[in-house]
Amino acid sequence: MNRVLDIASSFFVTAGRFVHGFAVGQLGARPELPLQLYEFEGCPYCRKVREALSVLDLDADVFPCPKNGPRFREEVKRRGGKAQFPFLVDPNASIEMYESDAIVQYLFERYGDGNVPLPLALGALTDLSAQLAGLWRPGFGVFFERGVPPEKPLELWSFEASPFCRIVREKLCTLEIPYRLHNVARSSPGRDAFVRRSGKMMVPYLVDPNTGRSMFESADIVRYLAETYGARA
Repeated sequence: MNRVLDIASSFFVTAGRFVHGFAVGQLGARPELPLQLYEFEGCPYCRKVREALSVLDLDADVFPCPKNGPRFREEVKRRGGKAQFPFLVDPNASIEMYESDAIVQYLFERYGDGNVPLPLALGALTDLSAQLAGLWRPGFGVFFERGVPPEKPLELWSFEASPFCRIVREKLCTLEIPYRLHNVARSSPGRDAFVRRSGKMMVPYLVDPNTGRSMFESADIVRYLAETYGARA
């Protein structure tokens, strides 16, 4: 896709969800262990959960489950009995759950102030807006693309409302590359530590422990992922 259209369509997805997931809200208890999220980027219900993670400033180990993906979809079937997404695992509470609304409610009760923000609390209207927003990028972050899986998960600093981060997450999803998601939305307490590590406040930022590479810029990251882990890698 043309770069300008790529960015513009990703921006319209963000606008379609009222830029939710741009800033951190009221925080509660912090988990000792990262949450685990099985999802795929183009799924509107998964989008709701990712927004909640951004607002709550929660890191998560993401296991992408694109359609026809051979790895993590099967794991969800084994653990939960069906290939339905999103699927959240909280090792801090020994909880595994389906259903985006139930997951969002759980996250805000356990790791927030108990109140679900309005953009995530409108039931069918929230679902509709998430579905309509995704129409700007039909098929992106949905279908499996054959590649070479990394030995170790990657790390991505991101936040849900960033149109540039979305483009990177889509590529990670289609290649079924697991990664540690570090959310650093506006007002995130983790931003200072991120800047000390990376040198500046800019996302997306990818770290690949398999090659020792780290980089900014969504276009560069997508190109790197395709060259390193794509079918021709």
